Amino acid sequence: MVLELPPYRLPDLRGALLTTWDRALVFLKNAGTVILAICIVLWWMSAYPKAETPEAAIALEARAVAIEASASDAVPLDEARVEEVEALRAEADVLTQRAQHEQSFAGRLGSTLQPVFAPLGLDDRLTIAVLTSFLAREVFRSTMTVLVGSGDSDDDARVADELSAATRTDGSPLFDPATTAGLLVFYVLALQCLPTLAVTRRETGSWKWAGVQFAWMSGVAYLLAFVTREAVVIAGLG
Repeated sequence: MVLELPPYRLPDLRGALLTTWDRALVFLKNAGTVILAICIVLWWMSAYPKAETPEAAIALEARAVAIEASASDAVPLDEARVEEVEALRAEADVLTQRAQHEQSFAGRLGSTLQPVFAPLGLDDRLTIAVLTSFLAREVFRSTMTVLVGSGDSDDDARVADELSAATRTDGSPLFDPATTAGLLVFYVLALQCLPTLAVTRRETGSWKWAGVQFAWMSGVAYLLAFVTREAVVIAGLG
């Protein structure tokens, strides 16, 4: 077999930069506008309608204010009291954010669709986290930290401890082995990346193939996640 090799030349840096610039503009004009629109819709669904501040959060804020009011110029708050005030306000913020998540359109959608994800062992909070992570899978962590009461902490060790200790309404672990195994399989296979769908739509010129891609990969992910969870339960590990 004889192969004729093409002539080799040094890359043209100017041509490469122009091509990159051209493709970047095409992406921003087509895929970028779609991504921005969807992000705005998802943000609006998460932010509205505005929920009332929970009474527990109001009480915590009142305690923080009372502690601050007990201080004076002569007797300022010591470090322990300052930390207590910060902890009270952080807990109040978590309760407020959790109420907003639950009362928002996205939260209500999660509660409505929870029966769909029930075979995977997901409760309302996990369902909301999975739905919001279709924007980008890294959103799952930030959503769960709020819903289980961890807030927006940057302390990964503390967040991991609180997530592992989270329970359902019946007192059973939120992340039991069977549910965790199913979620891992789901996230490996599901298409949770809006830029990918936007690029598919741009390259094919139609939402048809983007929809087929999303439906196929999500369906396979759901099925294998269910099989994985049931296998763990049958094995007695769940």
